[in-house]
Amino acid sequence: MDFLHILFLSLIQGFTEFLPISSSAHLILPSQVLGWPDQGLAFDVSVHVGSLLAVVIYFRKDLIVLAQQWFLSLVKKHTNPQQVKMAWFIIVATIPAGLAGFLFESFIEDNFRSVLVIATTTVVFGILLGLGDRKKHQQLRSESSMTWKDTMVIGVAQAVALIPGTSRSGITMTAALFLGLDRVTASRFSFLLSIPLILAAGLLKTVELSKTPMVGIWDEVGLGVLLSFLSAYLCIFLFLKLINRIGFMPFVLYRLFLGGVLFLFWVLN
Repeated sequence: MDFLHILFLSLIQGFTEFLPISSSAHLILPSQVLGWPDQGLAFDVSVHVGSLLAVVIYFRKDLIVLAQQWFLSLVKKHTNPQQVKMAWFIIVATIPAGLAGFLFESFIEDNFRSVLVIATTTVVFGILLGLGDRKKHQQLRSESSMTWKDTMVIGVAQAVALIPGTSRSGITMTAALFLGLDRVTASRFSFLLSIPLILAAGLLKTVELSKTPMVGIWDEVGLGVLLSFLSAYLCIFLFLKLINRIGFMPFVLYRLFLGGVLFLFWVLN
């Protein structure tokens, strides 16, 4: 791959993994219009590793505390109940997507990767994100008020993100907003919830990769890790800093525009 190809795909992975705008919607047009070849499994692994490193390093303090408290709770040591509960929330909310991926991923890959499907989901779930952000609540809820019901609803929503164009971060944030959680809480939980899934996807791809030779691609892999890490870290940092100020509407408008472009592309082809 040339540098432009590597740069584009790395930035797409880094930003769209965490922004509510869908990676599949961004990857389909360049590959179709520019005729880029498949980037290969090794590069897929590298950009997943970069994204995973970014979210783990950004939330390292939270993750250390959550892991410590969770393990202490298993051996009946004194713990912080809220932190233990949050650790369990992340574990339990991951289960629906894991099961859905195991049962339906091949079917979805074979039947739902068309431009029409991606255009439709980009627009529909963009509108839902906007409605969720505008939903009025008597009192917006913070992380400390999260319940098991919230966890399961967000977990099931994450499973729906297997459908291309939905956006994993977008639909989990949307579900959290409809449940009355504030923007930062919705975003933080979505980011933390991404860690088990990115890790699982990376491990599965690594197992596949171990069966294939890696000759002359280490520079591409290294650049993919670096660029996806930098873009993902910057994305998380800026998103959490700005989301209360700007809201989700810029992302909604962007999704509607992108969906319109995809619909036009489908009609013309």
